[in-house]
Amino acid sequence: MKITRVHATWVSVPIPPERQHLSDYGKQPSFDSVIIRIETDAGLTGWGEAKAGVASTAACGGLAAIINRDMAPLLLGEDPRDISRHWDVLYNAPRQGFALDRGHVFPALGRRGLSISAIAGIDTALWDILGKSLNAPVWRLLGGRRAERMPAYASGGWAPEERIGEQLLGYVRQGGFRAVKMRVGSMDGPVARSAARVRAARAALGPEIGLAADAHGTWTVSEAKTFCRMVEDCDLMWFEEPVTADDKQGQAEVRRSSAVPISSGESEFTRHDFRELAELRAADVLQPDLAIAGGITEGVRIGAIASAFNLRLAPHLWSGAPAFAAGLHLAASQSAGFILEYSLGHNPMLHDLIEERFPVEDGFVAVPDRPGLGITVKEAFLAQHGRE
Repeated sequence: MKITRVHATWVSVPIPPERQHLSDYGKQPSFDSVIIRIETDAGLTGWGEAKAGVASTAACGGLAAIINRDMAPLLLGEDPRDISRHWDVLYNAPRQGFALDRGHVFPALGRRGLSISAIAGIDTALWDILGKSLNAPVWRLLGGRRAERMPAYASGGWAPEERIGEQLLGYVRQGGFRAVKMRVGSMDGPVARSAARVRAARAALGPEIGLAADAHGTWTVSEAKTFCRMVEDCDLMWFEEPVTADDKQGQAEVRRSSAVPISSGESEFTRHDFRELAELRAADVLQPDLAIAGGITEGVRIGAIASAFNLRLAPHLWSGAPAFAAGLHLAASQSAGFILEYSLGHNPMLHDLIEERFPVEDGFVAVPDRPGLGITVKEAFLAQHGRE
């Protein structure tokens, strides 16, 4: 089997004004991602997803260009099932300056940022092809699923203090969720306002529903520690990204200062970043976004780090359907995987991009047994929303 075509499309889907929410990223007028299609001479097509970063927009154009211009030529004519070899070529060639029999030297890119995101999308598409070639779901190739369905938490929660309880209870009713996540941080202004919103949420939800809070890395170490003190009696599942991802030492300080579990990872690249989080004891829950961190191949390595350091794995799944499916297969197969993020914001890339659905019933998402990622991308959707 040989690869005959690799193509990345920047997909940008407008979000209706009434569905746009104000967060630390501001108002998002569109949902943007890069969808990768890899075709083979065996008639099999693999789908992947790459993101320039959380809430990224214009950078997606550059990301698609890297894949189409720089990476696609290295893959044409190669066997798509040699996934580890392709990952190493795309990652190592910029530093070692050799062609590995690919016909030319790969241009120098980087160990973080767009080049890793590009590898992530390609890698996921290759796993999709491998699964289809063996008529097996990806989770089977990763060692099997640990359960037929995975618990999920509803991810959203932007409402003010007087309405946050109502909003989160609406999530619970919508899918029978037993856990929810809300946003806090600089969007609220004073730390005390975020803490008040969390207390209001907990009062409305009661003690039986799990509650997490996400600050998107917008606080200083001092502010994050203050927030933890204010909400220690709210029994949070975790406090996500308390400080910028660039300050792992500061995050470790926040974690040491409180009994509130800390989670992070959506902005990290490769196992090396996650190894540092683990070694610094900066997080209790690792949250790689497979469309950013390096794909399924790197996700397995990150899962091994989580297991070795007695941490938990909860992939960041604020993404389109290919990355959501990849995270689902990873979490279901890893010993450290325990819960899935389920976007309750306006996300057409999850719900409208593919023919299939990932329904939530009683707070759980079924782990599909369809071959590969188990998704069928709608070509008309790509044609309608694709940007070149």
